[in-house]
Amino acid sequence: MYSYTDLRKKYPEFVYHGYEIGEDDSRVGIVYDFEIPGLASFHPTWEFPKKPGETRCFRENGTFRKLAFSLGMVELISYWKTACPPVVTVEAGSLDGEQILWWKDLYFNGLGEFYYTNGIEENQEDFMEIRSAGALEQAQDAPLGPEAQGYLVPVGGGKDSAVTLSLLEGEKEKNCCYIINPRGATLKTVERAGYGEERLVCAKRTLDRNMLELNRQGFLNGHTPYSAIVAFSATIAAYMRGIRYIALSNESSANESTVEGSTVNHQYSKSFRFEKAFHDYEKAYIASGTYYFSMLRPLSEFQIARYFATCRQFHDIFRSCNAGSKEDKWCGHCPKCLFVCLILSPFLSRKEITDIFGRDMLEDPDMLEDFRKLTGMEKEKPFECVGSRDEVNAAVNLTINRLEQDGEALPELFRYYKEAGLYRKEDPDSRRFFTYYDEENLLPAACGALVKEKCL
Repeated sequence: MYSYTDLRKKYPEFVYHGYEIGEDDSRVGIVYDFEIPGLASFHPTWEFPKKPGETRCFRENGTFRKLAFSLGMVELISYWKTACPPVVTVEAGSLDGEQILWWKDLYFNGLGEFYYTNGIEENQEDFMEIRSAGALEQAQDAPLGPEAQGYLVPVGGGKDSAVTLSLLEGEKEKNCCYIINPRGATLKTVERAGYGEERLVCAKRTLDRNMLELNRQGFLNGHTPYSAIVAFSATIAAYMRGIRYIALSNESSANESTVEGSTVNHQYSKSFRFEKAFHDYEKAYIASGTYYFSMLRPLSEFQIARYFATCRQFHDIFRSCNAGSKEDKWCGHCPKCLFVCLILSPFLSRKEITDIFGRDMLEDPDMLEDFRKLTGMEKEKPFECVGSRDEVNAAVNLTINRLEQDGEALPELFRYYKEAGLYRKEDPDSRRFFTYYDEENLLPAACGALVKEKCL
């Protein structure tokens, strides 16, 4: 493992040289040009399909070029972190002082887990200097007009995007689904939601092999703000399709820090802080005419799970396990699998839960450490996209109540929970989560009304 301090001394600069846009009748491709002088160059790519019959040229479109440049700004952080050079020189475009502060804020907070897990102590002022060395974009802007409508729904294959698709069932003919690098669960979710190929936008993202090789050699590696990549790339997809709204599926629970008493949050780019910051940045500096928000922001994971329990058409195909993602399965042994099991347990039978995951995690003593973290017995939550400690405890208490009322034996993890003195038969949090609604959100009025009608 290379030293953070030594790498920064040896490789003092990261350069975002530029990007090239290739275009034909069916697609638009973007190739980025990044470099850490003396170490490696990187050329990650993106490809976006055009709408059938599209006649617009995007290569010389000022709005599209701003979007392509901005996607490069968020893409670069995956390559920067291999050596964490103290200076980032941006030659691909121009940034003013406020934009530089905005990007530094995203990078620093989005890399909170990266710093924490690598044992690096750093502050937001000193970790990076961004130098703007490029020219202002001269191509003519072409924002979406007032006629733009509909929702673009990013689909990750888990329960959350399935809930958003279900809530927007009545708007289906105007909507599209958005997937980055499709896999089984994402495609099946779109199909089960009733969207055909003509209402599906699949973007292709490729990572540069030089970065993967540096990771293999022991250069610095760790979590980056992937949902920020989703935000910028989904805005490109919505803009190219002429769709007004980008409806994410991030919930209020994503606002909770992963490490208690700190700002380290595995889900930072799913938090409302980032959502509002991105929304404002896009409006001020890109102005594509799209509107970015999260459909599920007012809700907790608890409420989403309660609603998803009724969406039985998705139960056999949804997946959100990172460990099993390459094989499109639940691994049944990781904290993400256990969290989904726990949060669904009050609303489904134990057999239904076991059928989903293929095993009974609640009887597995090897899951105890993750169980302790999820329920707050440890200060550090798992570094996964999981709900808050309070709602996990509410789910566990409710499930224990139901099992005991039905005369069923408690599984091993729940017996441990009771013996640890955590069980509360009358849990006020359980009642609170049934009616919870976070007013700090960006939902259009019609969407807010729909969420209250269907989920409260």
